Amino acid sequence: MTWSDELCRIFGRDPEDGGLTLDELPSWVFSEDQPILTAMVTDCLVDGKPIDAEFRIVRADEVVRTIHMAGEPVLDTDGSTASMWAVLRDVSELRRSERAVRESRDTLRHQRRIARTERRLAVEVQEAVLPPWRGSLRLPARDGFPGAGPAADGAALDLAAHYLPSESSAQIGGDWYDALELPEGHTLLSVGGLTGHGVTATCGMAMLLGAVRGMAVAGIEPGALMGRLNQLLAVSSQPALVGAVCGRYDPRTRTLVWAQAGHPAPLLFRDGTGRPLRSPDGVLLGATTGAAYTQYEERLEPGDLLVLHTGRLARDTEGATERLLALAPRLTAAHGAQECVRTVAEAFGDEPRGHDACVLIAKVTGARA
Repeated sequence: MTWSDELCRIFGRDPEDGGLTLDELPSWVFSEDQPILTAMVTDCLVDGKPIDAEFRIVRADEVVRTIHMAGEPVLDTDGSTASMWAVLRDVSELRRSERAVRESRDTLRHQRRIARTERRLAVEVQEAVLPPWRGSLRLPARDGFPGAGPAADGAALDLAAHYLPSESSAQIGGDWYDALELPEGHTLLSVGGLTGHGVTATCGMAMLLGAVRGMAVAGIEPGALMGRLNQLLAVSSQPALVGAVCGRYDPRTRTLVWAQAGHPAPLLFRDGTGRPLRSPDGVLLGATTGAAYTQYEERLEPGDLLVLHTGRLARDTEGATERLLALAPRLTAAHGAQECVRTVAEAFGDEPRGHDACVLIAKVTGARA
């Protein structure tokens, strides 16, 4: 065997020491690659076939290299094999780069599978927790809590809600809307949203919404309810900032008692115009411990329309409020809450949003006295 100086350097040998013999060469090759080398030499020298394959070697300095070998037989005048020639290249870096690309591709596929799984879980949690009704819903239902009694004539709420996804359908957030019949014929109205996306956000939303419902059923006033939610977040293992509005509507007196935590105020539409309700004090839930939350009371009239939203209908919250107020003529002329929701969805459905958004609309039914 005749070796070039460069081939000696590939094998980590001094060119002055020369190359290896054909018998010595296999001892440098990975045991699992030795059959490859044997087959190549046999194919070329015995069977007169061209060769093209790779094998790995371990040099004397314990460096591992990957060698690509291509060659052909040299035939004698009678057609038999007289010798062979081969070109050997060190392709270690190339193969290392290819492995890195494959591993990156495998990692990316794995991450995509995880992302799809997490999104599916987030959607399932969201669908399991948010109210199952679609379209309008009339509350009080009259057959809810024992002893609730009938609602005052004309004072029930016609309700509808809509969930608007973010620009990226993969980013399921922690926004919610909710309407629930309470004891004594009252109705709970709430909207809110957690920071973050994915399963963590939707699970946090499920925990908070369950707490809101439980405390409201227990008769806790909206202001005190916000304070206790803030305490709950303070001891949670998953810190989060939460904006929320929570209101309790009494159909007998047509009064709404409500509180907020760093959240846009509900909008009241009446006689073709709209305005935000005066906001009680309240910082974002989870922002500071011991925060105080006050509550305000608003007297409603039959035909009034309340719009509660999570503030993310558009990139600019103030701009979203102004655009909602500009819809006042259409909203007050609508025949029901579901038509109002469709109007809002048409106005904001194509809006580029970095977060999900919810809107809950409640219309006081009946005629004025």
